[in-house]
Amino acid sequence: MRKNISNKLCFILTPIFILFSNIFFSFSETPNLILVKESQSINVKQVLQKNDINKDTLKSHPTFFTNRSTLNPLQSKSIIKPNGKSISEIEIYPGGNSLGIKLNTNGVLVVAYSQIENESENIPSISEKGGIEIGDNILKINNVEINTAEDMVKAINNCEGKEISLIINRKGNIIEKSITPVKGKGGRYKIGLWIRDSTSGVGTLTFYDDTTKKFAALGHPVTDEDTGNIMTIKSGEIIKASIVSVKRGEKGSPGELKGNFIEETLPLGNIINNTECGIFGEVSDSIKGLKFNKPLKIASKEELKEGPAEIITTIDDSGPKRYKIEIEKLLYQDKPGPKSMVIKVTDKELLEKTGGIVQGMSGSPIIQNNKLVGAVTHVLINKPDTGYGIYIEWMLKDSGILD
Repeated sequence: MRKNISNKLCFILTPIFILFSNIFFSFSETPNLILVKESQSINVKQVLQKNDINKDTLKSHPTFFTNRSTLNPLQSKSIIKPNGKSISEIEIYPGGNSLGIKLNTNGVLVVAYSQIENESENIPSISEKGGIEIGDNILKINNVEINTAEDMVKAINNCEGKEISLIINRKGNIIEKSITPVKGKGGRYKIGLWIRDSTSGVGTLTFYDDTTKKFAALGHPVTDEDTGNIMTIKSGEIIKASIVSVKRGEKGSPGELKGNFIEETLPLGNIINNTECGIFGEVSDSIKGLKFNKPLKIASKEELKEGPAEIITTIDDSGPKRYKIEIEKLLYQDKPGPKSMVIKVTDKELLEKTGGIVQGMSGSPIIQNNKLVGAVTHVLINKPDTGYGIYIEWMLKDSGILD
C-alpha cells in the first residue's frame, strides 16, 4: 500500500520539479542589462556577420534581442565618479573638428619578411628562421634603444656580421632573440625584414576637457595596415587638418575624407595612449584656435534611447556642423569596445555629400537630448549610411577623466 502511495507522489511531483527547474534556469540565464528592442527593422545579427568593414565576429560583440528594456531589480545603476563628481555633473567640449594624427611606434614594428639579395643569390629571411614574427616590436639591438628605421639599419651594420641580440615586445611580453646578419648586395648587413616606425592620417576630435586638458579622438584604435595589430606607441601629436575633398561612400566601397595637415609646428596636443576606444592625450594652448560648440553634459549608457540623434562632423572648410542620425540599436557590452550602438545617417545634406559615414569621420561626437552620448567609429561596407558608435563612457574612462 505504501509503495503505491510513494509511486503516485513521484508521478505527481516529478513534472512539478522539472517545471520549476526550467523556470529557475531560464531566469538565471537572462542577462542583467537589456538595452535593445526586437521591434527594430534592421537585422543586426546579419549586419555584424556580413557587412562590417572590420569583419569582427558576433562572439566578440554579443547582442541580446528581447521585448524587455528594464534593469534587473537586483542591479543598481552604476555611478562613476571623476575627482568626486558624478557623470551627470561633467561638462566637456564636443569636437567634430578634423585632425591630423601622427604616431611614432614604440621601437620599430615588423610588418613583413623580405629576401636578402647578395652578389650571387637571394637568401630567405633569416629573421623568419630566427623566430621573429610579424607584428613584433623591436625595442633594442645589442642593448641599444631602437626608435627609428635608421637606428635599426645603423645597429645591424655596426655588428659587422657578428650575432646580435634583439629585445622584442610581442603582444605585451618582452622576449629576446639572437640572429646573425648576412651581408647583402652593396656590402650592407641585413636580417630580412620590412619595418615601420611611424604612421599618420586624418580623423576627428571627439571631445576635450578644459579642466583636465585631456582629449579623445577616433573612438577606435589606430591599427597597422599590414599586420592589423593595435599599434603600440611611443609618442604622437594631433595637429590641424583641412578637408580638401570627399570621396563619396557607395555600396561595397567606403568613402573617405581627404585632408591636408596645416600649422604642423603648432601641435594641438600630445598623444599618450592608443587603446580599443581611441587615441587619448593632453591638449596644448593651440586647441583654443579651433571652432567649438558650447560644453555639453554627458549621458550614461542607461540614459541612451533608440531614436533620433545628431553627429557633429567636418566635411568641408566651413568647420564642424550638426547632422541628423538615428540610433537604431543599443548593443550590450560587458567591457569597453568601439561597437556599442548601430547608427544610421538620415540627414539629406550629409547623405548627398558623403553617402553617409566615410573614413575620416571616426570620432565624430554623437549628441542626443543635447548630451554627449558617444562617437562614430565604423561604417558598414554594404550600407554606407549605417555604421557603429561607441558609448562615451568608454572613452571618458580611457582618457582618465573617469576613474
